[in-house]
Amino acid sequence: MAPTQNTSFAPVNPRAVFATTHWSVVMLAARRDTTRARDALARLCQTYWYPLYAYVRRRGYPVHDAQDLTQAFFTRLLERHSLASADPERGRFRSFILVAMNHFLAGEWKKGRAQKRGGGCEKLSLDWAAAEQRYDLEPATHAAPDKLFEKQWALTLLSEVISRLEREYHSAGKAGLFAALKHTLIGLRDSQPYAELAVALDLNESAVKVAVHRLRKRYRELIQAEIAETLYDPQEVDAEMRHLFQVLAD
Repeated sequence: MAPTQNTSFAPVNPRAVFATTHWSVVMLAARRDTTRARDALARLCQTYWYPLYAYVRRRGYPVHDAQDLTQAFFTRLLERHSLASADPERGRFRSFILVAMNHFLAGEWKKGRAQKRGGGCEKLSLDWAAAEQRYDLEPATHAAPDKLFEKQWALTLLSEVISRLEREYHSAGKAGLFAALKHTLIGLRDSQPYAELAVALDLNESAVKVAVHRLRKRYRELIQAEIAETLYDPQEVDAEMRHLFQVLAD
């Protein structure tokens, strides 16, 4: 049998890293460092733009109008000084971006719609084909668009976490271990096929259980860190985690 593989990583403390995370950078820099705030916001938007695009589609806009609206919204958001009016008391990026889009759709978009895709200065490179393919695969539902936005937000956040986790294991030379164990992130601990995994990985069952425990622990740490990037107040991380999993459960 091969020895137990070391799958540990340096722990993430979301409160410790919060001072340099994206939304805090945006909020703190908006009034005095426009370039820094805009760049930080662009990184957040690049990660979480799809839930907003899907929201516009759920509001009834056809494909090309939704694409034009979403692109124009981000172009104007990144080029203007609207960040200065963002309220730290409502310090969730997902809340800010949805409210801003609703205001945009309520009338402001007419002023910006002349700036079509391919015209003006696009700040984000958005994969419309992949977005529409993803949208087409979503199940039909009668849920309100804002509820679906929250679920898409949660799914996008978890997808980003999985990607970060996979990159960490790959960098540590443990890509195969991650591929074998990643499905254990879903489901109850006592329902995992530890014996089968032990045979596949040429490890003893105890070693597999340790590896799964470390993977799940790191997964939770990265969820906390990813959530922290979208909040202004680090004290809200735990509450936001509970909200995230409640949204996924609904």
